[in-house]
Amino acid sequence: MEDSMETARRLAQKVAAAGGRTYFVGGFVRDRLLGIQSKDVDVEVHGIAARTLEEILDTLGQRTQMGLSFGVYGLKHCSLDIAMPRKEQATGRGHRDFAVYTDPFLGPEKAAKRRDFTVNALMEDVLTGEIVDPFGGRQDLEKGILRHVSDDSFPEDPLRVLRGAQFAARFGFRVAEETVRLCKTMELSALPRERVLGELQKALEKAPRPSVFFEVLRQMEQLAVWFPEAQALIGVPQDPVHHPEGDAWKHTMAVLDAAAGLREAAEHPRWLLTAALCHDLGKAETTVIRENRVRSIGHEEAGVTIAQRLLDRLGVPKEGKKYVQNMVLLHMRPNALAGCDAGVKSTNKLFDSALCPEDLILLAKADRLGQRKDPAREEAWLRSRLESYRETMEKPYVMGRDLLEMGFAPDARFSQALAYAHKLRLAGVEKADALKQTVGYLRKLQ
Repeated sequence: MEDSMETARRLAQKVAAAGGRTYFVGGFVRDRLLGIQSKDVDVEVHGIAARTLEEILDTLGQRTQMGLSFGVYGLKHCSLDIAMPRKEQATGRGHRDFAVYTDPFLGPEKAAKRRDFTVNALMEDVLTGEIVDPFGGRQDLEKGILRHVSDDSFPEDPLRVLRGAQFAARFGFRVAEETVRLCKTMELSALPRERVLGELQKALEKAPRPSVFFEVLRQMEQLAVWFPEAQALIGVPQDPVHHPEGDAWKHTMAVLDAAAGLREAAEHPRWLLTAALCHDLGKAETTVIRENRVRSIGHEEAGVTIAQRLLDRLGVPKEGKKYVQNMVLLHMRPNALAGCDAGVKSTNKLFDSALCPEDLILLAKADRLGQRKDPAREEAWLRSRLESYRETMEKPYVMGRDLLEMGFAPDARFSQALAYAHKLRLAGVEKADALKQTVGYLRKLQ
């Protein structure tokens, strides 16, 4: 970042000498005023022609350019983004087609008007530090309000609805009532799924309370467009003895926020948070009330298929889908086994079936926290059993070459025999005894 800041200063000096001004813009200014260090440094150059800017950039390093008309430049030796003032106009549905016009003499106020929210329309003179604030963004920032800049330009990009929910979750902003009303009128279904997934992942990975992302979308009446499986949990009852927090929606949101507090400990934080969102989706289809009792039998299995629908819609990559579906299927088992002090064989089987046993324990912990319960005893028990599982897996075990040395041919029975040997391994049977039993099993298959 220091290289980018120094380059921005040198650029601003050369632009000033040519009669122009250079401003820090967008999220960089917002984050500076919030006291947050931003990795991305964006500047906008006003008052000089494109050719003059290009000549200046060529004196600073190897220039790069995004497209022919976007007016966005870079320098290969640093991560500074350099743009000229521009106007955008939507020419298609969703966040897909925009006509872009650069105008170096547009002026700061008109340039800032194309921004989404007032807190992102702030500009800061690189050389003097003067804040240019044509739309009251600084006051909104101080009050924690997220307000759109323009009734005309804001609806041209429906991704801004999701960006608003993401900003609210990350920064604790309250969305202005007029912005909520406007967002209710916007059509989100044509958005590219990778852009939707991108906003979701920012909320899951960066927000202290990712639940705000979904609550804001619910407030904007936009939750069902991309997250109908989550919306289906609203009003689904839960047993008040085990779930004093309320319905399945409230529980899921509480688990999501609890998982966010465990991100630093996770091996796969992005997918852990996604699993927290998906873990109880099956309750929408399996919950019944019988004899005044709320039951959701089989919601784990049902949730695997429901989660797949959501993950496919969002374009989650294969490894993420496998992880999340595995966690959804197993999420009830850790606390259940801890609750009955199950045997080592049972926990060995559980951890062996988990794609990431460490994260499974974290999800179980978040699940307990979402029930307003203390997970300390279960977590300690599970971590002790995980250590036992790892010790078991480090011991010598029956392998294919052992059977070959015993004179068996590598045929179709091998896979059955090795699966049998693996069960013995999880049960803690020493290799010598396991090999005898596996040989006996293999001979029975002949």
